[in-house]
Amino acid sequence: MRPRVGVLTSGGDCPGLNAVLRGVVLAAEKLGWEVLGFKDGFEGLLPPGQYLVLDRTRTDGIMPLGGTIIGTTNRGHFIAKVGEGKRAVVAAEVIAEAREVLERLLVRALIIVGGDGSMTTALQLQEAGINCIGVPKTIDNDLEATAMTFGFDSAVAAVADALDRLHTTATSHKRVMVLEVMGRHAGWIALHGGIAGGADAILIPEIPFDYDKLAAFIKQRDAAGSLSSLVVAAEGATPKDGQQVLHQTPAGEYRFGGIGDVVARELAARTGKETRCCVLGHLQRGGAPTTLDRILGTRFGVKAVQLVNEGHFGSMVSYQNYQVQHVPIAAAVNRLRLVQPSSQMVQTARDVEISFGD
Repeated sequence: MRPRVGVLTSGGDCPGLNAVLRGVVLAAEKLGWEVLGFKDGFEGLLPPGQYLVLDRTRTDGIMPLGGTIIGTTNRGHFIAKVGEGKRAVVAAEVIAEAREVLERLLVRALIIVGGDGSMTTALQLQEAGINCIGVPKTIDNDLEATAMTFGFDSAVAAVADALDRLHTTATSHKRVMVLEVMGRHAGWIALHGGIAGGADAILIPEIPFDYDKLAAFIKQRDAAGSLSSLVVAAEGATPKDGQQVLHQTPAGEYRFGGIGDVVARELAARTGKETRCCVLGHLQRGGAPTTLDRILGTRFGVKAVQLVNEGHFGSMVSYQNYQVQHVPIAAAVNRLRLVQPSSQMVQTARDVEISFGD
């Protein structure tokens, strides 16, 4: 029987996941290994074990596809909701069941593709004696341990495309258009997407904004003959002396979202201009990955297999200085990479007359 490795995708979906799976399969087959793709994230590890045998035939042609062919979830037995900065703890009996399944299937190591929460779970599995390799995944690009994550470039492209489309209707009607994008704690999508799409103002969590200053900026543009304006607001953007906007779901959870409507309402009241809000939402997660995300996903998948082969268990793939390397999972979790207000990217935006409302 050929040596086996497992792979799963956990948390929110994003473009590039299938490129990772393809990279894992092709690199593993070159070593003579078999790959089991566990279905629906960590839940596939529970008895009796739900998985697909992944080979080059099953992964042929999947790289342009969004999402993940083995499914994912951000709910279930392995997810523990905790406060920010605290560690999620998976029940010991759940980990024991997963270990039994992996041992029965003779899986040598488990490649876990996911974000910060998934890496926290991966660390627990590693500490429980399950050989794990982490592959970072988040469209927010906010993991400190890696300079870039796949899915981010595709999300930025979606924001830029939306701004291109909103620009024409804003100009035609002389409106202010507010585009709400993802980014709970970090404003990377809003910053990069706003610059790429020619936004006039960008609101991010790291730079508290002032409604009056933002309104004054819009009025100044009007006086100069620019009668329409585009404002990009990250969902976690926070007004000075205010709070982030959350809404409660029917299940009782609190989620980010709604700041776009609030900004649109406040700007309309302060400027007298017709203002509309568009929430991009999950459109940022869907669709085909960009060429950059296809390449990065492939490199991450190949590197993960190399780390298994070299025995670097407990490591996470990391992209630094154009090279795919690795860092300890323990050094990667609960460490967010935020936009620095004094950074070159923020200064570039200011130099092309983009306002941050401050």
